Amino acid sequence: MRAAVCPQYGPPEVVRIEERDVPAAGPGQVGVRVAAAAVNFPDVLLVANSYQINVPAPFVPGSEFAGVVDEIGPQTSGFTLGDRVTGTGMFGAFAERVVVDAASLTPIPAQVDLRAAAAFGVAHRTAYHTLRSAARLSAGEELVVLGAGGGVGLAAVQLGIALGAKVTAVASSPEKLDVAAHYGAAHVVNHKGQDLRTALRAALPDGADVVVDPVGGELSEPALRSLSRGGRFVTVGFASGAIPRIPLNLVLIKGIAVLGFQFHDVPPDEFTRNEAELRQLLVAGRIEPHVGAIFSLDETAAALRHVGDGRAIGKVLIDLS
Repeated sequence: MRAAVCPQYGPPEVVRIEERDVPAAGPGQVGVRVAAAAVNFPDVLLVANSYQINVPAPFVPGSEFAGVVDEIGPQTSGFTLGDRVTGTGMFGAFAERVVVDAASLTPIPAQVDLRAAAAFGVAHRTAYHTLRSAARLSAGEELVVLGAGGGVGLAAVQLGIALGAKVTAVASSPEKLDVAAHYGAAHVVNHKGQDLRTALRAALPDGADVVVDPVGGELSEPALRSLSRGGRFVTVGFASGAIPRIPLNLVLIKGIAVLGFQFHDVPPDEFTRNEAELRQLLVAGRIEPHVGAIFSLDETAAALRHVGDGRAIGKVLIDLS
């Protein structure tokens, strides 16, 4: 099979296409012919060896895929040949075929195509669990989303609106803000060339209830200052590459909560509830992932560069169909 391989750590351009053998599916495993894989910012960090987890090189990057089951390992149940499935992992998805544990796969609803399934998992699950279990977002509240043009950010815009919030989208270009407005953002703020604190005050004179921040860097503090008393600030990641320093007097004076989101911190009962609610939104067509760019497997390095440079709008896919 053909696969994108990171032979040594470095910029996206180190990734090359190679022929690789795929082991047979072992006990409890399933082979999947990959149709589409999504490119996420952590993929770029793993290639650069800048992520909090190290993957020894050489390795096949890619953490999210959708495809069709083409092999069932011994002592494996729950799937049959031809089933459409999606899966996530730390690496391995940028390949024509993967062998994974059956427990890591999720069936794709009949109403959802393979590309949408590949684009949906990581970003929308991150955004939904963040809004429901970390931010405790309620209908009618004011939600500010930083990085609203990216995968998690745009998903948070869509899902915040689905949960009944009023959304203010903050992004770095008119193109990204146009997409956020298309999905229902009530206010859009371009943080380039203007003071974000002033712009948010103009958009939300009474302040925000929740800020979701997948970006970090210089945007975090002015967004936190936009919160009204008792608001919640949830940090999801640092796509800017810079970890912000927040003056704690703001937390004290405003009586706000600063929270971090990780999947393993969601209580099991809430996790099950959130997953069921999110799946229903997808099946009902109330949420559809926005795919802003599609690359071929041969263009994997370019796809990683596109995401790493912050040019992605919504999700970026690698098409292996």
